[in-house]
Amino acid sequence: MAVRPILIYPDPRLREVAEPVAEVNDEIKRLVDDLAETMYAAPGIGLAAPQVGVSKRVFVIDTATGDGEPPRLMVFINPRFIEKTGELSWDEGCLSFPDIHEEIVRAERVVVQALDREGQLYEVEAEGLPAVALQHENDHLEGTLIVDHVSFFKRRRIDRELKKRAKQDADEKT
Repeated sequence: MAVRPILIYPDPRLREVAEPVAEVNDEIKRLVDDLAETMYAAPGIGLAAPQVGVSKRVFVIDTATGDGEPPRLMVFINPRFIEKTGELSWDEGCLSFPDIHEEIVRAERVVVQALDREGQLYEVEAEGLPAVALQHENDHLEGTLIVDHVSFFKRRRIDRELKKRAKQDADEKT
């Protein structure tokens, strides 16, 4: 297992539509393990393969609160949403948008089919935070980012803020 670098917006690889996984083999299992280790190290509650530069339809989530609650890593390979119902607004962050949080409207309840780490098909029903995390990570597989869910003016503000930080980081390194 390894912690991989997380791509930061506006890296163009974040906009690519991920390829389906043809076979759950050792390479995909290593990717899943790396995604989990990277997500926990960041720390975050979800991470998709495109965020580490791998164009595969794979993501992991763990929405356990940590307040005495054990980790609940869930693996999604080639996920497919069967149902989306209701609506809720959630203050979302993203590891590819450090320190940025935006109110995003999502389905309140979802049903998803996917393959697990062993390649077995399963189905999960989620609501609230787990439903939000599933939709957010699945967006990464489609090349959709949180800036695509906000107004033009908020998108411009986020762009300026991240470019300013990138310039400051570059200046500090020189």
